Amino acid sequence: MNRRHFLAHSATAAALASFATPGARAASAPKAAPAALPPESDAFTFGPKPQPVVKPGEFVFAAAHLDHNHVLGQCSSLIEAGGTLKWVFEPDEKKRADFLRRFKTAKPARALDEILSDAEVKLVTAAAVTSERGPLGCRVMEAGKDYFTDKAPLTTLDQLATARAVAARTGRKFMVNYGERLGSEAGMAATELVQRGVIGRVIQVIGLGPHRLSPSTRPKWFFERARYGGILCDIGSHQCEQFLTYAGATDATVAHAAVGNFNHPETPELEDFGSATFIGNNGATNQIRVDWFTPDGLGNWGDGRTFILGTKGYIELRKYIDVGRAKTTDHIFVVDGQREHYINAKGKVGFRFFGELILDCLNRTDKAMTQAHAFKAAELCLKAQAAAVKVG
Repeated sequence: MNRRHFLAHSATAAALASFATPGARAASAPKAAPAALPPESDAFTFGPKPQPVVKPGEFVFAAAHLDHNHVLGQCSSLIEAGGTLKWVFEPDEKKRADFLRRFKTAKPARALDEILSDAEVKLVTAAAVTSERGPLGCRVMEAGKDYFTDKAPLTTLDQLATARAVAARTGRKFMVNYGERLGSEAGMAATELVQRGVIGRVIQVIGLGPHRLSPSTRPKWFFERARYGGILCDIGSHQCEQFLTYAGATDATVAHAAVGNFNHPETPELEDFGSATFIGNNGATNQIRVDWFTPDGLGNWGDGRTFILGTKGYIELRKYIDVGRAKTTDHIFVVDGQREHYINAKGKVGFRFFGELILDCLNRTDKAMTQAHAFKAAELCLKAQAAAVKVG
């Protein structure tokens, strides 16, 4: 059948279908099964998964201020890397009790000072209210401990300037859990692929960070602009860190930014949408979109994706779901000079950042992440937030 005959046949079929009853149409159109995932590529291998880097008791850490559940992942990942959790400080009795049931080695501290005065503690990890993370980190560093906080690490440029000064003066670390790369096997695998030069020089990164709001599960501070910092400060911090890593940039300028509240008038200080464009100091560009519009029909909390364009190919990450095909995580698609590749990174890469962070704290090195990088990602999202025009 040639193209003309095919089109004529299709038009006739469509016309006939338009006269069918709704029931007949439904009966004749069974729901299609999800398309199968492509076969996995054998072109890329990844090194052995990270193992514990220290023995029990060699790296003692504490947890404090459990205002976001991300701190649970921070603790679990440090423990998996060999760390020993000794203390937890949390004023809320229920949060503290739940934490202690989960982490049996931890004991409750009566005050933060009880942790900070313990010479055995090397690091304090926390997920305080966002506006309190910077000041808390400075207090920890002044006590001679390293600090590992949930993102976003700060809410103002003044807080950032203070944290930079304290880190420089004390020599302590102010590290950040930029989890959409550090806690994603797809994100960590992409880091390796880019570093190997698989797609050549990276010239653009596009980051999409949709999240499900679930407002009934959120604390009051989550909807207060001064306390959570704005959507580009919050979710956008992930995207800024990924751009700096994948593009190899050490700085960037904000070309455009926008934020808005399109659909949540009951919480007027919430920003449910944000976008920004950056130009890196090496010529690479970055476009990000973050939002609280994940529909209830999605089988995960957000269809987070990253697109990395290079001079010799490109990478797409479907981190948390592959819509319509698989509810599994860590899907990677690579196109290079040879062919198309599909990689399922789940269970193959692990999360090397946490072991490297432990060794950095013990050896005063910077393998996991440099302090300049951690602060620069925070600076870029804060600048974008400050420059954002209001939309919606």
